[in-house]
Amino acid sequence: MIPDPVPGLDVALDDGVLRLTIDRAERHNAIDDVVMAGLVDALGGAGTDEDVRVIVLRGAGDHFCSGADIVARNAPGQPRPRVGSIQRRLPVQANRLITTLAGGPVRTLIQGRDNLQVSLDNVMLEACNTSFQVHLQVSAEEFAHVYNVAQVVAGPVVAAAANSPLLLQHRLWHETRIPAFEQSIDVRSAPSRQRGTWQRVSFGEGWVDHSLIELLQDQVARHRILMMGDTGESSLDALARGEVPRLRALCLHNGSVYRWNRACYGIIDGKPHVRIEHRPLPAGPTVVDEVANAALLLGLLLGMANAHGDVRTRFSFGDVRGNFVAAARYGLYAGFRWEDGETIDARTLLSQRLIPLAREGLREAGVGTDECDRYLGLMDARVRSGRNGAAWMLEAYHALNEIRSPTARCQVLTRAIMARQWNGVPVHEWSLPSMSDEDRWQERFRRVSQVMSTDLFTIGPDDLVDVAAAVMHWKRIRHVPVEDSTGRLVGLVSYRALVRLVGEGRGGARVPVREIMSPDPVTVGPGESCRNAMHLMHDRRLSCLPVVHDGRLVGIVSERDFLQVALELFDGMLAQDEHDPPPERPRGP
Repeated sequence: MIPDPVPGLDVALDDGVLRLTIDRAERHNAIDDVVMAGLVDALGGAGTDEDVRVIVLRGAGDHFCSGADIVARNAPGQPRPRVGSIQRRLPVQANRLITTLAGGPVRTLIQGRDNLQVSLDNVMLEACNTSFQVHLQVSAEEFAHVYNVAQVVAGPVVAAAANSPLLLQHRLWHETRIPAFEQSIDVRSAPSRQRGTWQRVSFGEGWVDHSLIELLQDQVARHRILMMGDTGESSLDALARGEVPRLRALCLHNGSVYRWNRACYGIIDGKPHVRIEHRPLPAGPTVVDEVANAALLLGLLLGMANAHGDVRTRFSFGDVRGNFVAAARYGLYAGFRWEDGETIDARTLLSQRLIPLAREGLREAGVGTDECDRYLGLMDARVRSGRNGAAWMLEAYHALNEIRSPTARCQVLTRAIMARQWNGVPVHEWSLPSMSDEDRWQERFRRVSQVMSTDLFTIGPDDLVDVAAAVMHWKRIRHVPVEDSTGRLVGLVSYRALVRLVGEGRGGARVPVREIMSPDPVTVGPGESCRNAMHLMHDRRLSCLPVVHDGRLVGIVSERDFLQVALELFDGMLAQDEHDPPPERPRGP
């Protein structure tokens, strides 16, 4: 059953086509909670309605999403999608299969300025990967040479374009999308990892020597087939009739193996062709930045393919792969091993050699001088400034360091990015955000997760009370959560409990924590509203609330935290009355 429309979202079903149109011109078609709830209801209803064959999501007018339809097709009689289409049941099937092949939860560990370690029973982390993919059609004869060139330039291009340094409020790699994608759908079992089995998402293990057949054979030999359905008639039968085979089964399998440079086969107007799909480029931060990234990539592919001989004789494949990883880690501040083992930094290599080479490649391909100058000039300015999307985000995140909560800081940062995306200015010219830019300061205090402390000091139930007392004294805190060996909250030790122990004359005794802790403390979840949490503390006469998710401690919120919230709310309201931004003030420890 298809639900009724909601404000800002038009829903229409016509002849099997479900059309969802976001119509919020006053907000540039931004998706708020109401529209998101409507989308969830509509898509959920479509998933159980057999009359829905096609889903089209678009934005109305000239605002965000307009003209960029997202289409999902489920043609009758096709239990699996055609190549390039999306079937509504596919995510569930693929998720079950991937977690089954992995032998359990999908584990991710990304180490950067912060460390992120998560264990999920699904592949939803993959949904964080948004990219700007560029395809270059080449002849079968030149495929191996151009593909190897694409591998060589992947590192410098990623260094220039990096745009994803933050994931789940953690500062990780400059292009965190690279390790996140590689690990989020890593289906290798423990024995496979020990044997060094290739990942489904990878840069590759060596050069292409002769043709794309090498890549396709490796993908079939090394990776299990995840999806298979009706692939039509035999390709051999089509060849026997003198027709061009569609190779549906091969293309479907190829679509589930994600080399960062991937070989693609297709047919247009009855003519087969081969493409190199370049997957490392990130989406954003602006359209003009994306076009500049594409200009650099395509110019280098064309320029280096023409100007260089066999790159296998001048570059070590291990160095090329290492350059790719270094670029993803450090962006424009990476160091590379280049031709004949030369060591050079990314910015020097790009500005002095690769951008001029890309300009030559584009001009030889017939691209006009004005376009070359516009986009590669933008790229050169970005490289010389040292500020791509990743660098700007990290600078901006630091500029907002007076906001203690990483969640709240990322919310302000996201709104700052959205505001700057509309003016068409490339990212290296963006100003950094400040608290005076934030016109929705109330949003920072809605949920407990936005104000809670996550830098926790905990003890075990069998630790001595002396340890708890020392931690409280050293860190100037009045509560210490008690965790067991699995990270589950089992109690809470308060300053009052220590005072009571001393009052009973047992201050010098070797007392374990379990004897004085509150064994069943009142807790809240991270999604609880701050208002409800404050009422709970007031009504129960509590001075803190441990924050728990799935039984495990994720934070703590105290009177001090809410005092800081009250101070900032008063500042914000008074400043709003006076039409001035809230004053900047130092945050407490």
